[in-house]
Amino acid sequence: MGIVLTEMTPERVVGTMPVDGNTQPYGLLHGGASCVLAETLGSVAAVLHGHTFGRGLALGVDINATHHKGVRTGTVTGVATPAHRGRGVATYEIVITDEAGDRVCTARLTCLLRAPS
Repeated sequence: MGIVLTEMTPERVVGTMPVDGNTQPYGLLHGGASCVLAETLGSVAAVLHGHTFGRGLALGVDINATHHKGVRTGTVTGVATPAHRGRGVATYEIVITDEAGDRVCTARLTCLLRAPS
C-alpha cells in the first residue's frame, strides 16, 4: 500500500499513500485502498487514545466511506480526527485529499477499545 505515517497523536493522525500501485482496472485510486488508508489512520489514533487509560487495543467494528473524486496519479493524504473518544468506543472521521487539496474521500471508522491480553 505504501502508507507513510507523518503525524501521530491521539487528536490527529496523518498519513500519505501513493496512487500508483493502488488503482482499480480503470486506473483510478481503488476505493478499497482509500478504506485501507482510512482504517490505518483511524486505528492508530484509537490505539494512541486507548493507551492513555490502559486500553491500547483497537478493533475496527464499522467503516464507511464516500468517494467524492477519482484520482489517477500522485499521492493522497489522509487526516484522522476524533468524532467521539470514549473509554470503550472511539470514532474517527478521516478526510482523504489529493495533491491539489481536493477532497477525494470522507470516511468514518469506529473501533472498540480493549486492554491487550
